[in-house]
Amino acid sequence: MQQQQQNLLQNKNIVLGICGGIAVYKVCDLVRSLIKLGANVTCVMTEAATKFVTPLTFQSLSKNKVCCDMFDSSYFEIEHISLAQKADVYVIVPATANTIAKLANGFADNLVTSTVIATKAKIIVCPAMNHNMYHHKAVEDNIKILKDFGYEIVDSQPGLLACGVVGDGCLADNETILNKIAEVLKS
Repeated sequence: MQQQQQNLLQNKNIVLGICGGIAVYKVCDLVRSLIKLGANVTCVMTEAATKFVTPLTFQSLSKNKVCCDMFDSSYFEIEHISLAQKADVYVIVPATANTIAKLANGFADNLVTSTVIATKAKIIVCPAMNHNMYHHKAVEDNIKILKDFGYEIVDSQPGLLACGVVGDGCLADNETILNKIAEVLKS
């Protein structure tokens, strides 16, 4: 499977929209795996995500500038547009309840959501949150809306959550996410 993933990911532009949940630390390994498979990875972070893992960590792992600020005047292009055009696939990981709600309702108030709204690339959403949040009707309805938009959803997995509860809400493992990225690129 790894050889097939490498063939599909080699030289592809993967944009990761990284949101502010405790599962952000798992995205570090995802970036390493993508780089190892030959992908070009650009990380876009919400302000909340930077509270869990610094942009410098993702910059060091991806070897690319990490984008966090919609109003960064040091960049000569309109950043959310150039990122949107660059992406072969856009992966929201970990997708928080807040970001899922924003995407379902067309909000574009940060660099992650603005880039999603502007891209023609396939979008993969990887939810991660507390079990009760994940199963709240609003979140379930918003995920359904995203599916109706054509977004691919990588369901969370059951396990021990950071809050100490055992239940659904754990970020899918890297292999599952990598397989979904490869599947989307193949189609």
